[in-house]
Amino acid sequence: MAQETTGSYINPRQVGGIESYVFADGEAFGSRALLVNTGGGLRYRILPDRGLDIDQAFFNQHSLAFLTHKGVTRPTRAFDRRGLDWLMGFPGGLLTSCGPLNIGPPTTDQGEVLGLHGTHSNTAATIESVVQPDPLRGRNEMSVTAIVRYGQFYGPNVELRRTIASTLERNAIDVTDEFVNAGNTDAPHAWLLHINFGWPLVDAGAELCFDATKVEPLDNEPARARFGDLAKAKKIPAALESDRGETSAVAYLFPRADKQGRATVGIVNKKLGVGVAIRYSTREFPRCGNWQHFGPAGEYVTALEPMNGTIAGRDKDRETGDLDTLKLGARKTYRYSIEVVTDRAGIDELRALNAR
Repeated sequence: MAQETTGSYINPRQVGGIESYVFADGEAFGSRALLVNTGGGLRYRILPDRGLDIDQAFFNQHSLAFLTHKGVTRPTRAFDRRGLDWLMGFPGGLLTSCGPLNIGPPTTDQGEVLGLHGTHSNTAATIESVVQPDPLRGRNEMSVTAIVRYGQFYGPNVELRRTIASTLERNAIDVTDEFVNAGNTDAPHAWLLHINFGWPLVDAGAELCFDATKVEPLDNEPARARFGDLAKAKKIPAALESDRGETSAVAYLFPRADKQGRATVGIVNKKLGVGVAIRYSTREFPRCGNWQHFGPAGEYVTALEPMNGTIAGRDKDRETGDLDTLKLGARKTYRYSIEVVTDRAGIDELRALNAR
C-alpha cells in the first residue's frame, strides 16, 4: 500500500505512524506513551518515561508480550538500590532493558549497594525526535530517538542514545543503542534485553527456536531439571503447578552465529501461524538468557535475553572477568531487531534452528 500511494494524496494516519498520549489514571498517571502502528499488523507501545522501553506489542489481534498484573507505573528512584523492589515496577513488556551499570541480583560491588537489574527501567528519556512516515513523499520509515542519562555527581555518568525504528508494512522493530561514557572515570557496563513473550503467543505447544553451541543452566535444581532435556525445554508446556510463586528456570544460551557474528533466536506458535525472531550480534551480546516461568494465574511467560555479561551479579562478574567496562570517553553501540514472521518460509526458517 505504501508504495502504491506515490503521486496521490493519502493521510499517513490511514496507513500507519506514531501517536503520542499521556496516561490519565492509575499508577502510570502523567507518564508518556508513543503508539507505533506499522500498517502491516504490528502495533507496539513505547514508554519514554521507562527508558524508551516497549510494553504492549500486538500482531493483528494477538498479543505478543507478557504484561504483569500491575502494569505500567511511573519511574521511581526508590527502586534503584533496594533489593528486589525493581519487580514492583516491572511491567513485563516486549522490551525491558536492564543496566547500564549492573544487571542481575541485588549485591554490593566495591562498597556500592546495587539493586536488581540496574536503573534504566526507572529513568525517563528526553525525546530528541519523532519521525513520521510520509508515503506522499516516498518516506516509509518512522522512528523515535531519545537520550537517557544515568549517574550522579562524582560519577559514573553514562548516556544512552536509543533509536527505535520501523517501516510501513514491515512488521519489525529495529533498535540502536549507542552508549557513551560522559563522566571523568571509567564506568562498569552491563546491558541485558529482557524480551518477554506471553499468551497467546506463549501457549502449550509453541516452541522456542535456537541453535546453541552450548547451553548452561544456572546452578539450581529447577534450571537443571528444565534444561536437562533440551528438546523438552524448547517446547512450551501448559501452566505448571510447580511454577507457582518465585520458581523459575534460567539458562544461558550461546547461539551459533554467522561470519558477521549475527545470530537469530525466537519463538513460533504454529497454531496461530505467528513467530517472532530476535536478531542480534553475539559480539555485542555473547550470551542469551532463557527465562521460563510457566506459572498459573496469569504468570505464564518466557523470555529471551541477549546480554553482555551474566546475571550472577556485578561483583561476581568482576571476579570472573565477565564485567565489561566503558572507558573514559568510550562509546559502544548495540544493534538488534525484533521481527514478526507469519509466512511459511519465515516460520520454517525459525523452526529449522532446532534441527541443526
